[in-house]
Amino acid sequence: MLLHELTQAELAHRLRGDGLGLRSGPFGFRIRSRVPHVFQGLGLLYAASPLLGDADFIDFDLSLDLVPGVRRWLRPQVHFVFDGTTPFEPLPADHAYPLLEWSMNWCISAHVHDSLLLHSAVVERGGLAAILPAPPGSGKSTLCAGLIHRGWRLLSDELGMVSLQDGSVGALVRPVSLKNESLAVVRSYVPDAVFNRVSVGTSKGSVTHMRAPSDHVARMADPARPRWVIFPRYVAGSPPVLTPRSRADSLLELGRNAFNYTVLGRPGFEALANLVTGSDCYDFQYSQLDDAVATFDGLLHRAQP
Repeated sequence: MLLHELTQAELAHRLRGDGLGLRSGPFGFRIRSRVPHVFQGLGLLYAASPLLGDADFIDFDLSLDLVPGVRRWLRPQVHFVFDGTTPFEPLPADHAYPLLEWSMNWCISAHVHDSLLLHSAVVERGGLAAILPAPPGSGKSTLCAGLIHRGWRLLSDELGMVSLQDGSVGALVRPVSLKNESLAVVRSYVPDAVFNRVSVGTSKGSVTHMRAPSDHVARMADPARPRWVIFPRYVAGSPPVLTPRSRADSLLELGRNAFNYTVLGRPGFEALANLVTGSDCYDFQYSQLDDAVATFDGLLHRAQP
């Protein structure tokens, strides 16, 4: 059963009761909330996602609700509760939906250690994955949003999962996070895309999420083979510039962008070394999404026999 098969009333009832069981890639989430922004956002952005039954395994049990007491009426705040604990400080109630997405990312990055977890977007075409690690403000998510609406498949916007067993890259296929100036850029580039309401004044500025294409969600069990590691950087007015980068330097930078590299120890190093050994590594500077898509399509063309 997919989430869109629930009515809004059924969705709200599950969230307010025993919780909504939701599949995201290999992970099962149970989500509880009485905050309208949360069930509105879930209904809009996860419409094509599979629901979990009572017998299905739940990896992460979480809830987002208003902070009790006077805060419910005076500058209401929402807090994230995970297994009975509150890992973060509360946020304004208007930021409830971004907090849900950030909390789901935290659940995975802080607790999953059977894969090397990279802070990166990942897109795929022809069975080959491009890993896009970059710090905030680099244009990573904007680039990812453009590529997945021009023939590339979304594996993840935030978390690259590299298998310790075979080196493949798994898929999460959750909404793409966009903020500030990128909102207008992607709305113009993908006019039929579905966006959630914008939350303003967050720690990251104005934030919203874009729904992943439903056919990408349907393929969340399909991994890909890493082929490129590309460090993107948006520079206003710049032509597309793709510059080879050494594998040694790329390994070091990927290690700095990994959530659990030091936790994994030797298996993490070996997974990272195998990843860069089998990939072409680049720095990529761009300003126009059409130019970026053409550059990525050119890489794919040259990689295919």
